[in-house]
Amino acid sequence: MISKTEKAMKWSSLIGGRAEEAKPSGKQSAKQCIDEMSEQLRQELGQEPDLVIAFVSQHYARNYEKIPGYIKDKLNPEAFIGCSAGGLIGAGEEVEHERGIVLAGAVLPGVNLHGFHVFNEQLPDGDAPPSEWEKIVGVKSSLEPSFVLLPDPFSFRIETMVQGLDYAYAASVKVGGLASGANEPGKNALFLNEGVYSEGMVALAVSGNIIVDTVVAQGCRPIGKPLTVTSCQGNILLELDEEPAIKMLKRVLEDLAPKDQELARNSLFLGVVMDEFKTDFKCGDFLIRNLVGLVPEAGAIVVGELLRQGRTVQFHLRDAATSSDDLRAMLKNYCDRSKLSAPGAPAQGALLFSCLGRGKYLYGTKNHDSDSFREYLGEIPLAGFFSNGEIGPVGGTTFLHGYTSSFGLIRAKESAGSL
Repeated sequence: MISKTEKAMKWSSLIGGRAEEAKPSGKQSAKQCIDEMSEQLRQELGQEPDLVIAFVSQHYARNYEKIPGYIKDKLNPEAFIGCSAGGLIGAGEEVEHERGIVLAGAVLPGVNLHGFHVFNEQLPDGDAPPSEWEKIVGVKSSLEPSFVLLPDPFSFRIETMVQGLDYAYAASVKVGGLASGANEPGKNALFLNEGVYSEGMVALAVSGNIIVDTVVAQGCRPIGKPLTVTSCQGNILLELDEEPAIKMLKRVLEDLAPKDQELARNSLFLGVVMDEFKTDFKCGDFLIRNLVGLVPEAGAIVVGELLRQGRTVQFHLRDAATSSDDLRAMLKNYCDRSKLSAPGAPAQGALLFSCLGRGKYLYGTKNHDSDSFREYLGEIPLAGFFSNGEIGPVGGTTFLHGYTSSFGLIRAKESAGSL
């Protein structure tokens, strides 16, 4: 479906249904919340939106099945997508572990909107051709669509999906987050148009007059020096610079300040360089992965990533200050790149998929990532949720991350005047 081309791209992001907004007679219902926000959304956009996105806290679980109907009745968008959420991000606020609904709407002139739902059993085999992935998606790769992915963490192999999408849609951006709010299978909700699902993945493919930029902040800083993988087996790191991996790790830790040595007890990671042609590595050059365990008898480290001999790696630490600095650096880098070379119009809206382990849990204060975004990008409408895993590219390849904030910034390829 193609939006009307005579309008300019517009976005709006709202958050409602919180405890402080409850009616004197009791808590605000999902229908009341959506009705009120829909009216405000329509007023801010000046028309009915082409796309509506909703993230809904688990406090409204009894109403999950009715929410698509509420959206259709009030806004009748061409496409509707969303999911349940353990925390909400919208209108410059972050609401964690509280009731609420985020509603975002967009007017998208000249943009193709195609939603699809996938069950685990539908995923093609690893050696399937690109055409099999196109059948799942329903959009030709030649259109170079960008994707918003909202999987259920209990029932869907998202890493298989993003590998397949990278293979079949190499030029496309993929961003998203794993649905949250439930701690057992079958309890999350995935919204797509008029349907509600508790398994699989819902996704939106967008193409035409639209660009989706990404900022992926993994929140770590390097320690020690870059090292070369000289021996490995799958995800088992045997040697670094021709020394046992554990021995090299001990050297790195011994050189740290006492405060960092203490931090390393619980927040130690391995960064894998994504572009081996570089020689000076900065934030964003590493894919951050967990250290899963040690194999002392082999002097080996088990890493949450498949490794290859010859790859460059570096140990990393994560804490609140590091995470904050990394986010600000990544946002600044995006702004600097945009000023120098980004074609098309400036961003009109943005989505944020942030880990449940960030927010107040990490920073000790609310709205940290939203405030940082506003500091660098201004008053661009931002909508999102705290997820069970974040999806976004590093070094041109899409990965499932943890403790990360993954942004998708949406803008038009052409200004309204040139359409």
